[in-house]
This record gives sequence, structure tokens and C-alpha cells, in this order.
Amino acid sequence: MKNIPWSYYQLFIAVTRHGGLSGAAAEHGVSPATAGRHMLDLEHRLGRSLFVRSQRGYSLTPEGETLNALLTGAFGSFRRIDDWRGEAAAPELVRLAFGTWNAFLISAHIGEICREDDPFRLQLLVGEARASLAHRENDIGIRSFEPEESNLAAQRLGSVAYAPFRSRNAPPLARERWIAVTREEAISHYLRWPHLVRPADIALTASRPRTMLDLVEAGAGIAVLPCFIGDTNQRLVRAGPIIDELEHPQWLVLHDDDRHRRAVRRVADRLAKFMKARAALYAGKRAETDGWSNTG
Repeated sequence: MKNIPWSYYQLFIAVTRHGGLSGAAAEHGVSPATAGRHMLDLEHRLGRSLFVRSQRGYSLTPEGETLNALLTGAFGSFRRIDDWRGEAAAPELVRLAFGTWNAFLISAHIGEICREDDPFRLQLLVGEARASLAHRENDIGIRSFEPEESNLAAQRLGSVAYAPFRSRNAPPLARERWIAVTREEAISHYLRWPHLVRPADIALTASRPRTMLDLVEAGAGIAVLPCFIGDTNQRLVRAGPIIDELEHPQWLVLHDDDRHRRAVRRVADRLAKFMKARAALYAGKRAETDGWSNTG
């Protein structure tokens, strides 16, 4: 352990979370090639095979699963130590983990979740991978399925619907072109859908879901987006009906040991209120009255 840079283990966790090198490399500020070399070096130093490598990305071997479990617990412990050390010098920190699109919508209404006079800090952790709370890596998470972990508490917040969207001013040819994330980054069902159903029509791919929205707004083609994103963007229109097979529930998840902390409870209650008030919007029923257009 002492001869292996701790950064290798941090990168290993990132590769596991992203399911490949690109996202992990971007997160750590290195190239995918460098990330790949570091993972090979980690395997050589440990004398164990950690990954199954394929065109679809990186998946863990049984030994990789063991290391991931050990490191997840270790990182959770270190984070709690950091929190403990900082308690005297800084307000309490509440960590909120969610996906790209919930982060996008909530950030536009952040005043409903975090207020100037709150006696705590809020940290937003954004990613497509499942929000991890079992080892208290985060305090609050939004998931698309009910947690199976016995030490987590969950509250259902409604359902999320998806549909294809295009720019209102898209040229005719662009209305037949599809935009998707790369296969390696297609973690969620809605991200995989174009590759499974419209592979021959995909003209543009991006490594991040957020970039799909930029491309659609620019009139480059059609992309599958959550209705709560597409229906609130005045630049976009639906390019087809709701895709029923992509609909899924949405859960607010807390760790049992943290859900009675006053700061965590306050943020969780505000978040639940925010999302329940927009239940029809999330379900694709176009009930939002404060529609807005991204101009960034």
C-alpha cells in the first residue's frame, strides 16, 4: 500500500464510477491514456487483475469489486474525519448527489434549496452514476430506483418521463439526425436508448449529457431528454411522443445515521417540496409555469 500513490486509488474509484477512462480522466485532469497507464500500473503493483476491458468500457473483476468495497469504506471514513476536523472552523456541510438534469433544474432555482441565512454549507455532487450513500459518502441522493441497502431511508417523489426534443428552428435535415452520448458514457437507460433503437441515425456523439442539450439548442439534431428539461426550454419542442419504456420513479435517499441531522433534514424537506411541486412537469405533463431558456 505504501508504495502505491494514493492518487491511483482515487483514479480507480473514478474509473469504476464512470465505467471507463474518459470520464475518470476528465475528473482528475489527466488524459485517458495516462489514466489507462495508471490503472495498468496499479494492477501490476497489486498483482491482481481489477478490470475487464472491452469496447463498452471498464467493468470490475471479482478482485476489483473487493478493492472497490474496501476503498469506498475508506474514503467515507476519511471524509467524516475531514468533516470532524472542520466542524470548529466552518459551518456544517451537507452533500447532495444527483444527476446532470436534476442539477441543471435545481441550480436554476437554488434559492428554494439553499438560503443566505442557512447555518450550513451545501455541496452539489453531479454525475450519472448511482448516488452512493451506504458508506456516508453523501448525505442526500436522488436515485431512479428504490434503494436495497438496509441502512438507507427513501421517499418516492414521483416519476420522470423522457421524449425526443429538437430546436424550434432546426433545419429540415437536422430533424432526421440524432444526438447521443458515447457508448462508454451511456450509463442510464435513456442514454443507451438511441444506440439500441436509432443507431443508424446517430450523427453526433458527446461525452457528456449536458453537451447534448447545447447541440440540440444549436439545431444540430434530436436528442432524448427528460421532459422536465425539454419542456421548460423555450428554444426546444418535442420531436415525438413520450417514450414510455424510459419512464422511471424518482427517490429521495438519506442515510439512516444522517437523516435526523437538522441541516440534512432541512435540505431534504426543501428538496422534496421542490420536486413534488413539479411532479406533473417531471411526468411530462407540461405543468411548469416558470419556463425559461438557457442562454449560457
